[in-house]
Amino acid sequence: MERPIDLTLPHSLGKDVARQRLADNIHKLGDHIPGGAAQVTHSWAGDTLNLTVAAMGAAVNATITVEQSLVRCHIMLPGMLALFARPIEAMLKAKGPQLLEDHSKK
Repeated sequence: MERPIDLTLPHSLGKDVARQRLADNIHKLGDHIPGGAAQVTHSWAGDTLNLTVAAMGAAVNATITVEQSLVRCHIMLPGMLALFARPIEAMLKAKGPQLLEDHSKK
């Protein structure tokens, strides 16, 4: 059984800057998946990022919508991953803002 996670990440970047930072950093998402063999695919539809992360035989689908002062995330956890929804949500809240950071100066 699937289980959704819905969360928001507040920001003060404005929609265009937040969208660009997500676009610039999304390739790093696979680095945060245990096992090192994650496949991340994504596409943009306006200000919405459609994302799939596949690893260890499971695929997680997400939509991330960028707004002026919020990023809204809707993640569907499949099967067994649904059992870990709370720790996954806590990790997303902790690490999600890193996707909005400016890494070009580092």
